Amino acid sequence: MITPFTIRAGDDELADLRERLRRTRWPEPATAEGWAQGVPLERMRSLCAYWADGYDWRATEARLNELPQFRTEIDGLGIHFVHAPSPDPDATPLILTHGWPGSIVEFARVVAPLTRDFHVVCPSLPGYGFSDKPATTGWTVERIARAWITLMTRLGYDRFGASGHDWGTSISTSIAQQAPEKIIGLHLIPPLVAPDPATFGEITTAERAALDDLETAGQDGDAYSLQQTTRPQTIGYALTDSPAALCAWIVEKFEAWTDGDTLTDDDLLDNLMLYWLPGTGASAARLYAESFRDVQARFRVGTSDEVAVPTGCTIFPKENPRPSRRWAQRRFTDIRYWSEPERGGHFAAFEQPQLFVEEVRACFRALR
Repeated sequence: MITPFTIRAGDDELADLRERLRRTRWPEPATAEGWAQGVPLERMRSLCAYWADGYDWRATEARLNELPQFRTEIDGLGIHFVHAPSPDPDATPLILTHGWPGSIVEFARVVAPLTRDFHVVCPSLPGYGFSDKPATTGWTVERIARAWITLMTRLGYDRFGASGHDWGTSISTSIAQQAPEKIIGLHLIPPLVAPDPATFGEITTAERAALDDLETAGQDGDAYSLQQTTRPQTIGYALTDSPAALCAWIVEKFEAWTDGDTLTDDDLLDNLMLYWLPGTGASAARLYAESFRDVQARFRVGTSDEVAVPTGCTIFPKENPRPSRRWAQRRFTDIRYWSEPERGGHFAAFEQPQLFVEEVRACFRALR
């Protein structure tokens, strides 16, 4: 059964949020300049003050509710999703999957323009947004992929395209591996493959930069993933109880992974609210405990599996990892579209919505 869904936060929930923000117990400033030790105190205090006394959730809520939203139960779990059919009955069905620390908010600006060419389905991951939180272990990338196959079939789409970034890349790839007969094609942002040691003797400038950035991230930016992979419950108490902690934990990654100042404070808070209101700080982090070791191995160590369905890839310049085409084609054996735009980061649909839409359209034109 599929039921309509409307986002509606209670006035008491919003009042509680404001009170918590106003009562935040702040640490002293960092002893290093800028963002070297994390989000600067001045930035945090300013953003949280705006969250408490300037940010208008009701306006955002109204905008999000313009998207047709639904819930359905799959494999014992309630799944929240956007389903925006195209006015063209022959349009391509397309499932868009977000990652951490994102949400369906990332895709809010691209859904309407994409419906010119696609029947758009955009679900919230289990434990994220307004989907239910798994109560037991086992909700891995592969299980989510099976749930997405069920969701698309339930919506009447026997064959469809799959696009995603972050967790969405791995989930889309798993859909293609589990049910290749259902996949028209993949759009991966980016494809996950490890560097090919066989090419190191003739490595390109772009490949060297990608390797350097991957190494730097491992040394200086991966603490969050280690914590969420090993002890998500421990960090979950702070992320669920303190809006300031949630804000710092997530805003740090938006600062590190975006390409310039393309997102406003309202954008950042819109996304944060889809973690704060449903209290998903811990449940979202647990997906790392379920699957991150396997996913990380695919782009750091390597994998022997192959993906034979038609594939398109977009590599945004502030993304990490950024595999080269010759590395990617070892795993994805039918690459028909490859693009490296001049701008954009990890949250491409959020940062560069028009460019993202152009990339999706160009990819699936090539896949057809």
